Amino acid sequence: MMKKAITTNTLSAAAMIAGSFFIAAGFNLFLIPHQLLSGGLSGVAMMIGYVTGGNIGWLFLLLNIPVLIWGWFAVGHRFIVWSLLSVIVSTLFLQLIPQYAIAKDLVLGSVFGGIIVGFGTGLTLRYGGSSGGFDIIASIVTRHRDLPIGMIIFVLNGLVIAVLILFKRDWNLALYSLVAIYSAGKLVDVIHVRHIKFTAFIVTTKTKEICDKLLAHPRGITIMKTRGAYSDAERDMLMTVRTRYELDELRKTIITIDPKAFVNIVETVGVIGDFSKHKS
Repeated sequence: MMKKAITTNTLSAAAMIAGSFFIAAGFNLFLIPHQLLSGGLSGVAMMIGYVTGGNIGWLFLLLNIPVLIWGWFAVGHRFIVWSLLSVIVSTLFLQLIPQYAIAKDLVLGSVFGGIIVGFGTGLTLRYGGSSGGFDIIASIVTRHRDLPIGMIIFVLNGLVIAVLILFKRDWNLALYSLVAIYSAGKLVDVIHVRHIKFTAFIVTTKTKEICDKLLAHPRGITIMKTRGAYSDAERDMLMTVRTRYELDELRKTIITIDPKAFVNIVETVGVIGDFSKHKS
């Protein structure tokens, strides 16, 4: 079990580093040389950097710090730890990779910049983290409101583009930035489906311990009595619906409390009713 956990963590760490490299490369080699924006807080950092001449990498890190702190208390710690690693490594790569326009054409720069950034972002999301910024904000919002993460991120990015138009008064840069954001979003959807729910069926003998831990999150749990056909032993089966962001934290919690628990995780097509467990 320990060996499997080490392998999983090593793979996740490698994915965060690789994803961060692609994100930084997309910024410095395609988007920033043309003064285009990416989506999320990175786009905000770029806009501030273009206007003030500040270092975009350090601005990206500073803007993410309050969001990461918020996420630490509102989202699973595992998700935030990997997101923090991704943000720090992205900041370092932004200092190391020179800003040079590989594609001289604005269309090519926006499309391929978006594709590379989207690939890096999708990689971090697929392995239990994120690239920081709006992904964390959107995941927090969806814990209390059953809204598509993609829609939330699109609205937030739209506000960033609106501010760019206000400051730059250049519709071409704004529209090419939208192309970059759209390209990135399509790649993220290919690599990692952002708004997807899973139902976990957990057969365990440690019902109270697992429930006490899981009920700290705003998700309900249904307890059902079950009996094994082979062993004839009675156990509890817990059923809970979680988002993709919460799956890694759920797995870790179950394995830590009851390594012998039987867990079946299935993709959920839809949920009718109140998805969040509101505190009274």
